[in-house]
Amino acid sequence: MTSKTFVIGDIHGGLKALKQVLQRAEITPNHRLIFLGDYVDGWNDTLNLLDFLIELKQTQDCIFLMGNHEEMLLKWLTQGEDNELWRFHGGQSTVDLYQTAKPAQKAAHIAFLKELKPYHLDQENRLFVHAGFTNFKGVTAEYFTPLFWWDRTLWEMALALDPNLSMDALTYPTRLKLYKEIFIGHTPVTRIDSSIPVKAGNVWNLDTGAAFKGKLSLMDVDSKTFWQSDNLPILYPNEKGRN
Repeated sequence: MTSKTFVIGDIHGGLKALKQVLQRAEITPNHRLIFLGDYVDGWNDTLNLLDFLIELKQTQDCIFLMGNHEEMLLKWLTQGEDNELWRFHGGQSTVDLYQTAKPAQKAAHIAFLKELKPYHLDQENRLFVHAGFTNFKGVTAEYFTPLFWWDRTLWEMALALDPNLSMDALTYPTRLKLYKEIFIGHTPVTRIDSSIPVKAGNVWNLDTGAAFKGKLSLMDVDSKTFWQSDNLPILYPNEKGRN
């Protein structure tokens, strides 16, 4: 029986950070974990991280969402599609790691990536999605699903809102009215000089810059209590991540 639900921001290969926040939050098998995507590309534990997530779902109630980095990795693994932009933004480290991967490990990773969900909508009308969506009728009507892991306009719109504006106001954005709360990653809050999860409107952003010099964050979706890892360069002192 699931007692609590926790949401986890972008990890980008930082397995040490993930293990740290799971321990600090005292996560047990009775807890549900919702991962917002971007597990890969950055720190040198990408392959180990995917192995860990595959094993974790055997004993834990986990929901794994697709991120833009998983989309690009899956295309490279299955179609040989090479993306220079992807390589520049952390993909090169993943390509290098796969040169030593065994066929069985690679096959397991492909299977895992293919099973990633585009979004999750819970019984309380809370939406979990990697980046955002653009359709005024919501995620079930979104006609261009890659926007789930690429869109930044939802977050930009939420940031631009007057914090005193009520959801009942006529000028409150239609997209945000559709859901009780929206949990995203994708755009690091370090861009707005924050090191902790940020709420704008009814949108929570959990990407606290773990790919760069920030921390990994895990949040209780009900209480909004959150736990963070150490800054990733502390955990990986001899690496650059995506810096």
